[in-house]
Amino acid sequence: MRPASQRVVITGMGAISALGHDAPSHWNALREGRSGIAPLEHPRAADLRVRVAAQVRNFDPATHFDERLLAVLDRVSQFAILAAREAVATSGWEPSSTPSPRIAVIIGTGTGGETSRDEESRKLYADRAARIHPFSIVRAMLSAPTSHVAVANHATGPVFAVSSACASSNHALAQAALLIRAGIVDVAIAGGAEACLSYSVLKAWEAMRVLADDTCRPFCQQRRGLVLGEGAGMFVLESLAHAEARGALPLAELAGSGMSSDAGDLVAPSADGAAAAMRAALADAGLAPDTVDHINAHGTGTAVNDVTETRAIRDVFAAHADRIAVTSTKSMHGHALGAAGALELVATLGAIRDGSVPPTANFLDHDEACDLDVVTGTARPMAIRAALSNSFAFGGLNAVLALAAMRG
Repeated sequence: MRPASQRVVITGMGAISALGHDAPSHWNALREGRSGIAPLEHPRAADLRVRVAAQVRNFDPATHFDERLLAVLDRVSQFAILAAREAVATSGWEPSSTPSPRIAVIIGTGTGGETSRDEESRKLYADRAARIHPFSIVRAMLSAPTSHVAVANHATGPVFAVSSACASSNHALAQAALLIRAGIVDVAIAGGAEACLSYSVLKAWEAMRVLADDTCRPFCQQRRGLVLGEGAGMFVLESLAHAEARGALPLAELAGSGMSSDAGDLVAPSADGAAAAMRAALADAGLAPDTVDHINAHGTGTAVNDVTETRAIRDVFAAHADRIAVTSTKSMHGHALGAAGALELVATLGAIRDGSVPPTANFLDHDEACDLDVVTGTARPMAIRAALSNSFAFGGLNAVLALAAMRG
């Protein structure tokens, strides 16, 4: 076992999603099997074939930010800041108590300030405007959410963005944990944020023909594709020594991470690549495969992905795969791209903490090609020693987090 200075624990979390504007709302909806997927609300919905999405609704930025700050905030940065505020508050950690160079901020996002980029492009090309918003660059850049969270918490240590499509959050969290383990920082604010439901992005996904027109049904025989979502999940990570010194009670240990690249097709997933990331996460965490009780699957609800992930899980866990409770919470919060892993980590932490695996919603009939123990219907009460949270992205980029219940 690593010394306390190299063990990484999660002491706070925050979230905003289609299921609610804070982590408890997000987790409670998941545990109850309530889906946030609903008919798409968009000014140009009539011009889209996209019918459903998991949108953050009833959100008024003016209630959270003053007018001057809003001028430089894209929706993605708004989500990141709110989730980070909650994570810091629930951790009980005061940023001023830690030397600022010992604080890191690492946030994953797939598209960055897409809403701002789309709006300013419309003005430029459709309306033929002579000029666009002077803060267009700082709104749209991928690192904007990271920079804003760093400013809010006076973090002068390593601060950067990670972008690896749907694996962005897990890659960001893995990098944060490695910085703590290496002794470079004591605390990291890390996670992911996405606000990707712009007209151009919706049209681009529409063209790929992988979106469901009804709802998201991962691992189900009647699955018809993924459903896009948005939101943010943020976490406070600390060395166990730092957490113990201030009397913090960790939610769980981020025991390890595994990363791999398929180095093959940009769209078609590889079971070998996914399996390599899961094996690497187990090895890094020092976990035997038969100690894993739960997997929060990537589970997009597409025909190919769910079968490929099933094969990868069986390759890694062999007969033990039959005893692992598998779920895909994308069936409720949608596929939030770069924020997906962060929203799923809230679910994985909740499952460990409360001893309850949330169901895969919208499930109808089992698919023989997805022959896993998929939790359906209602949440399953069970003690969880260790769990994996999988993220497998376009481009063949894989990142898996290994979580463990707190041990001595």
